Amino acid sequence: MKYPFNCITNLIFVEHEPVPADIILIPGGSRSQLIEKAIKLYQQGFAPYILPSGGANKKLPNWENEWKYMQNIILTKGISKKAVLKEDQAKHTFNNAALSWQVIQEKNLKIKKVLLVCKAHHSRRALLTYQTAFPSNVEFIVCPIIDEREIKKDNWFLDEVKIKIVMNEVEKIGQYFAKHTTSVVKS
Repeated sequence: MKYPFNCITNLIFVEHEPVPADIILIPGGSRSQLIEKAIKLYQQGFAPYILPSGGANKKLPNWENEWKYMQNIILTKGISKKAVLKEDQAKHTFNNAALSWQVIQEKNLKIKKVLLVCKAHHSRRALLTYQTAFPSNVEFIVCPIIDEREIKKDNWFLDEVKIKIVMNEVEKIGQYFAKHTTSVVKS
């Protein structure tokens, strides 16, 4: 059935089939499903590195930061420390992207293709943010997860809580990118 808000669904939810890439990026978070998806992609040989990104998070009171939380899960799965890069200062999605790019540059990695593991309802904002922070020649393959809230493109409009979360993403996209759109138009 076609809904009048399909345009919102198409805006918010981005998903690609995974392909071989240079690195797997996780733009922060407290959801174990993010790390599990990144681990699965790594173990299937899709990329040689995982770069979780994230600073302090009150949703993780037992952890110094999101990075430490994610790193712990990754290492318990037997993945080498050498494959896990570190970004533990980010406070929001733009920080995740910019600081991840900084880590990649400091490690002198040649990155042309990236697997971006994020929540499904966060996928468009995450993609736009990383595309803004990274060079334009880097290709992003979005590999989203569905967390325990079960927010999907085919059900977000059926529940008030899900609607609020998705519409918050629509608002954040406008807030995040208004200034970047203006700067592109002026140049």
